Amino acid sequence: MKPARVITKNSELPELFATLTAGDIIACRLRLKYDEEHLLLDLVERGVQLIPSATSQLASRSKTFQARLLAPYMIPHTVVIYDIHGLLDTVSLFGHHRVGEVVLKHDRKNAGLGIHLYRDIEDVYNQAANDTIPYPFVIQPFVADSRDIRVIILDDYIEAYERRNPDNFRNNLHCGGDAEVFQLNPTQLALCNTIMKRASFPYAHLDLMITEKKEVYLAEINLRGGIRGATIDPGSYQKKVKTIEDKLLQEKL
Repeated sequence: MKPARVITKNSELPELFATLTAGDIIACRLRLKYDEEHLLLDLVERGVQLIPSATSQLASRSKTFQARLLAPYMIPHTVVIYDIHGLLDTVSLFGHHRVGEVVLKHDRKNAGLGIHLYRDIEDVYNQAANDTIPYPFVIQPFVADSRDIRVIILDDYIEAYERRNPDNFRNNLHCGGDAEVFQLNPTQLALCNTIMKRASFPYAHLDLMITEKKEVYLAEINLRGGIRGATIDPGSYQKKVKTIEDKLLQEKL
């Protein structure tokens, strides 16, 4: 049995890609262009092991993929829209459930820059029908007065803080919000762990939404994210991530 080859740098992948076989390991996040992401499927089909997992890497890049994967943990009636036909179906769905204001999330924009609030699903349909909204996108009911909790989980290091912005429904710190330490309860932590396991995240930044009725839903998940508002410093953060990845690599060798 041949020893596994280990790729630790993106620059090594182009030369070795065609020769990788089952048991080989890519131990770094791949910097793939939009049209290259299908290569993840090919690598997995060939038995190449990825650290972090291919699923977590793709979910971190694509809001539509993570919504398809993790919709059961998100606000009810979270829908991924791929074309006008799917949008028309959603118009009927939201009408049936008397959904008013809706939030639209563009597939590949972060830091609150791709989040839009509409009066109703008809407004979204009118714009999309005139080709002013690019497909695909995520659409979900807007929940007023919800709390926005950022959770950082790095193995046994767990930190949470609430992000708030009284002047903007986008609570991202990038959009002018501030942060305050938040204490997760066991049920909320268990939800985070369940989500991470489902999407094969070895570590994660999770954004939770807590409604006025104390319901808890996933808003988004990513392998990495900004740590403004967190107590952990960048150096310690990077060290903990590397420790997790090194441990996973040793388990695969």
